[in-house]
Amino acid sequence: MNTKCTTNWRSVTWLAAVIGLLATGVSHGHGDEPGGERLGDVNFPVSCSAAAQKQFNRAMALYHSFYWKKVTEAFDAVLAADQDCAMAHWGKAMVKMDNPFLWPLTGKGLAEGLAAVERAKALKPKTNRERDYVAAAERFFRDHDRLEHRKRVAAYEEAMAKLARAYPDDVEARILYALALTANVDPKDKTYAKQLRAAEILEPIFQSQPKHPGVAHYLIHSYDYPALASKGLEAARRYAVVAASAPHAQHMPSHIFTRLGYWQNSIASNLASAAAAGGKDLRPVLHAWDYLVYAYLQSGQEAEAKDIVEKTRAITKVENENFAAAFALAAIPARYALERGQWAEAAELPLHPDEFSFGWASFPHAEALNAFARAVGAARSGDARKARTEIDRLKKLSDAIATAKLSYWQGQAGIQIAAAEAWVTWAEGDRQGAVKQMRAAADKEDATEKSAITPGPLAPAREMLGEMLLELKQTAEARKAFEAAQLKEPNRRRSVEGARRVAGQYRDKAALATREVQRAVAVAR
Repeated sequence: MNTKCTTNWRSVTWLAAVIGLLATGVSHGHGDEPGGERLGDVNFPVSCSAAAQKQFNRAMALYHSFYWKKVTEAFDAVLAADQDCAMAHWGKAMVKMDNPFLWPLTGKGLAEGLAAVERAKALKPKTNRERDYVAAAERFFRDHDRLEHRKRVAAYEEAMAKLARAYPDDVEARILYALALTANVDPKDKTYAKQLRAAEILEPIFQSQPKHPGVAHYLIHSYDYPALASKGLEAARRYAVVAASAPHAQHMPSHIFTRLGYWQNSIASNLASAAAAGGKDLRPVLHAWDYLVYAYLQSGQEAEAKDIVEKTRAITKVENENFAAAFALAAIPARYALERGQWAEAAELPLHPDEFSFGWASFPHAEALNAFARAVGAARSGDARKARTEIDRLKKLSDAIATAKLSYWQGQAGIQIAAAEAWVTWAEGDRQGAVKQMRAAADKEDATEKSAITPGPLAPAREMLGEMLLELKQTAEARKAFEAAQLKEPNRRRSVEGARRVAGQYRDKAALATREVQRAVAVAR
């Protein structure tokens, strides 16, 4: 079966559906706003003037698509219509929470969020419901200078649960509670308890309010896991149409497409997202580019990937830098080198731009990508000494990550260190020791989940284990490693190519070919 042709067919079918839905006006949403923007339909009642209510609904539609460039201005428009609208300040506090899938939040946003909560309280919200919304937000920001993120976000989640129970007819309360659940998960929980609970809340609303942007958006996040991704296809295909004017709405379907290995669909999503962002705010553009480069490389479109890499290298400044921007700037060139097996190129990767206004030190968990790529590149080029220098750098970055109390990213750095050390052991001639080390790194990686900020690891440890085993002609074990890698990261090019190389060494080639056809058919379905 020609997997690439099948994937292209899916892309054409999906794009045709999008065009058809737009033509029939499935989601006019806020089409009467300037420019005829399509943001979806949101009805969030507040005790403010009629003019403010209209602006508030639009502001929340922008919020539900994480359209940070416009949402603060939208809440300012609410206050312009009604200066006593306390919930407008609650909305500004919610904006200061930023993308919850990038938590933990650090920096001045915490103090600014608390200040917005205080302004909302000072205006004395007119209803118990509104007071409860403000109080819930306060749980997230209060005592941020002494309470760690984990305790504050747990308190916020609990407050949103109580709010949703207290006002069973408040659909927005249930939606925001589901968001809190999905954003505050244990990446080691393979039962996906919170994600499935959030989906259970959102699915009925998805049927009753098909044009609500937040429902489709948060369902995608709830299902953004290998075992659940197929459940998110309907939300992925609908969200881009419902909120066609929001760059993030164009990007989010690619989370599901990436999980399923639908590369052309992911490419279409991220091209649309970058175009919708317009290039002025580079943060959503860079995030889309990271997913785009990943999809290009998995589908063998190296020239297209190179074009994005060159555009990334041309960037010298990013306004309002955040972790997502720093992550993409480090990840994009690293992916380009590692996916192509250009080890010498990876070993010399610069950290670009050389300086940000915030300094790379603000995001050691992003810089770690560069150190990992350089370490692997050096080791696989045979330069164990240089690789150890990069591993030492990676360990220092891991310490900085720990100091910043970024426990998830500290765990990811630990996996990177273990995988890089395995390649150093390999370069030094201890092949069996290297396999043992890489197997341990793969076990650690399999026990956790990727962050929503990334389409996938720079180089999955299970895949690298397969490559080691293949070089040692341990064919059966290599096959198991590549198959296991594709269960988590389907249709990855290096895993697919590794499986093909296994077929060349495998004694029972007919049996292996049958399994490969069966696997391809399963992926196509």
